[in-house]
Amino acid sequence: MTVGPRAEELLAAGGLISVQVLNEFAAVARRKFRMSWGEVTEALAAIRVLCPSPMAVGIETHELALSLAERYGYEIYDALISASALESKCDKLYTEDLQHGQTIVSGPGKENGLTIVNPFRGR
Repeated sequence: MTVGPRAEELLAAGGLISVQVLNEFAAVARRKFRMSWGEVTEALAAIRVLCPSPMAVGIETHELALSLAERYGYEIYDALISASALESKCDKLYTEDLQHGQTIVSGPGKENGLTIVNPFRGR
């Protein structure tokens, strides 16, 4: 499987990634791209070289994700990714699955927000 130039550019820039993102990559790679488990493992290893130390999904992340899912109407999987990004104090979340430009906060009155950026918008 080859990823597009924009995805490669983002990965090469580094950053943080959550275990949930790795899980979703594996699921999509198998289901949509029909990659073998060996190919999936190889691709995940390459991603982890560029984005080492994936953020774990613990109970705190799960609880924040439930709150975000309810507040923003997200599916739990998208909420888990958003919660991991908020807990890591990221200010941007690159995804094509959520609303471009939307700002997510961890709770009412919270100042630090996470802005959704669709890196493929307009391409």
